[in-house]
Amino acid sequence: MKDKYLKEFIIQDIIAYITHDTGIEYDEAMKNFYTSLTFEKLQDSETGLYIESSAYVYGIYLNECRTGSLENVPL
Repeated sequence: MKDKYLKEFIIQDIIAYITHDTGIEYDEAMKNFYTSLTFEKLQDSETGLYIESSAYVYGIYLNECRTGSLENVPL
């Protein structure tokens, strides 16, 4: 249950980062993040990604956006 709340806080932060950094609308930022591999890995409690900081997870998301993959990301 605790991991659910941590994931929700991280997701909210990342969507705020995306809207701030790109200027896109909130709905579009949500769609972009929710369809990402980073989101998929965040939802998988086995990766432990939910215990990392929002900024760290956002960095992974930005890397995914640049490279199109999560290769070279220690998960």
